[in-house]
Amino acid sequence: MIQVKSFTCNPYQENTYLLYDETHECVIIDPGMYSGDEQNAVLKFIAENKLKPVLLLNTHCHIDHVLGNKFIYETYGLLPQFHEGEKMVLSAVVSYAPQMGIRYEVSPLPEIYLGESGTLKFGNSELELIFAPGHSPAHLCFYSAPDQFVIGGDVLFYQSIGRTDLPGGNHAQLLKSIRENLFILPDDCKVYPGHGPSTTIGFEKENNPFLN
Repeated sequence: MIQVKSFTCNPYQENTYLLYDETHECVIIDPGMYSGDEQNAVLKFIAENKLKPVLLLNTHCHIDHVLGNKFIYETYGLLPQFHEGEKMVLSAVVSYAPQMGIRYEVSPLPEIYLGESGTLKFGNSELELIFAPGHSPAHLCFYSAPDQFVIGGDVLFYQSIGRTDLPGGNHAQLLKSIRENLFILPDDCKVYPGHGPSTTIGFEKENNPFLN
């Protein structure tokens, strides 16, 4: 069974996730840690729970979701993995971070790019890739069917959706991704978003004002 631990990081209040199972192998998703305190909180949790990080994943590559990529690489030797369609999004961070007053430690690039579908394995567990573009050009979500949750990034939020006014955003495409790729998941599937509290697929079907 996969356990999920979240940390709220950086000025954008982004949710960084650690996933781990009974083998203690651990997946780090969207490391947004920015301050020393945020970095130390993640390190402390990993050490105290005797976890072994084996994968570094990005749902997408906007600044708030990649601020900790270099730190995780330098600490655990893990290169990020994301869809190749996010490369241009990541490369743009260097130019706009200073304009936003953000100190950006440049993320390394993947050796392995993820596809639009497939699975990722760690420990005794498996995550299914769900392609959900719209907020960004090649956004991925990570779904665990046995544990009924999805790490949703900036696609679907509690009674809201991801913004689409950033470069590469597409409002119609985002709505299509949610309806066709996320709303097909079970109603009791828990959604862990990139910002804010968790929700469920069923609740958002009934209550999300952007999708009714």
